Amino acid sequence: MEKKVFDVVLLNALPASGKSELRKFMNENDPDQMVNDFHIGKNLQLDDFPYVWLMRQVDKKLASMGLDTLYYPDDESPTYDGRVWGVLSFLLSEDYQDMMNHAIVEPASAAEYLFDRFDRGCMAVGMKPLIGMLDADVRKALTDELEDEARKLLNEKQAQYCEDMTDKTIIIEFSRGGNDGASMPLRDTFGYQYTYSMLSPDLLKSAAVLYIWVTPEESRAKNDARYDPNNPGSSINHKTPDKVMYYDYGCDDILYMKETSDRPDTLKVEAWGQTYYLPVGIVDNREDLTTQFRGPKETWNKESVEKAVEMVSEATSRMWKNYKK
Repeated sequence: MEKKVFDVVLLNALPASGKSELRKFMNENDPDQMVNDFHIGKNLQLDDFPYVWLMRQVDKKLASMGLDTLYYPDDESPTYDGRVWGVLSFLLSEDYQDMMNHAIVEPASAAEYLFDRFDRGCMAVGMKPLIGMLDADVRKALTDELEDEARKLLNEKQAQYCEDMTDKTIIIEFSRGGNDGASMPLRDTFGYQYTYSMLSPDLLKSAAVLYIWVTPEESRAKNDARYDPNNPGSSINHKTPDKVMYYDYGCDDILYMKETSDRPDTLKVEAWGQTYYLPVGIVDNREDLTTQFRGPKETWNKESVEKAVEMVSEATSRMWKNYKK
């Protein structure tokens, strides 16, 4: 049977650019239109924000105990070690493999299971297994503190598993970037070039990229506007710290990667001894068509919805032309 939908779409943009809102729009849109206009099947959704949130919760608990933190100096700062971006790629790749293999696990402790995954990711990128090196009593305190959140995250992921993936599209959302004013190409662990290169080969072979374009200035303004202090752990209402917005998200390298690729409308990624060309489509959201999607569907502006559909359809059509089917 002819393939009609993408297997994997990497949904990328600077923070607060409209990724989560677009995912919500896709979830609430007509399924036939999603396939016919966007080549996107029933959404199975992955996101690395919950892992960032839980790493920061680990550090907050350690700080409250008077101990050194592991991943971040404090709740407002970038990570100690940029290889944490690679850890997040490792975790997303594991999630992808779990979803494809319907890998149901029932650990006695979801927090312990999550901490082991964090440590495996650290070792995969050349870091020490940070949580595994903690004193047993400290680790027990962390487990007790984060068990409920870790269990919820695991359950939500496994609830999406499907036996038949032929008409499904896995949407994987994350943001990457570099320092404000940085020159291209971004180097070391900054930007999408590094993050893509740390994704698993199977994921890279199956992926296309849908990029939502806003300026860094617009990203920062929308980051402030979306914040709900009553729901700081939400992917749609959290606020990325200001220091991080300038240090990690002052710019990004998607447009540079597209411009320098030797194949039109692709991003060239060197990884695992191979060259991958990820089809890319760009949605220009500088007029902000997506914020409305945070609200109930009945409040959406019809004209803006039609324009958003047109722009997303054009972007995904470009992706589809270069996609291996």
